[in-house]
Amino acid sequence: MTLKDIPLTTLDGRPATLAELSDGATLVVNVASKCGLTPQYAALEKLAKDFGDRGLTVVGVPCNQFMGQEPGTAEEIQTFCSTTYGVTFPLLEKTDVNGDDRHPLYTELTKAVDSDGKAGDIQWNFEKFLVSPDGEVVNRFRPRTEPDAPEVIEAIEALLPS
Repeated sequence: MTLKDIPLTTLDGRPATLAELSDGATLVVNVASKCGLTPQYAALEKLAKDFGDRGLTVVGVPCNQFMGQEPGTAEEIQTFCSTTYGVTFPLLEKTDVNGDDRHPLYTELTKAVDSDGKAGDIQWNFEKFLVSPDGEVVNRFRPRTEPDAPEVIEAIEALLPS
């Protein structure tokens, strides 16, 4: 089983996998609605629109583990994301990304190293993982790296067909 085959649940309660949500490259991001980094939703949506036709899917993973910054219900999260930032990319159910109840997706993702060679726990909301079409984590970007930062765009471009 690859990373793209791990069972997931969408925000609206449907079973899914990354393979079902994305047949190309995937940017997996743990998200929160009440965080100082929440405006990154706008750049994530822009990436989804700009690169979607070339095979990129952004997948948001709401998480309430960082100072309770994602307290809402599934419906509240969906409404906030769509009305405030126009989010159209898939969102998963609220998920633990660290600790004893860490989702199996994050058990695998957190094995990947960042640009400093460090793996391990998610530091905060909006940590980003770029996953290749075959399910390999090719880049890990820490929370303060903006979705439209040059290094993120270059990594996405390198995975997508021209």
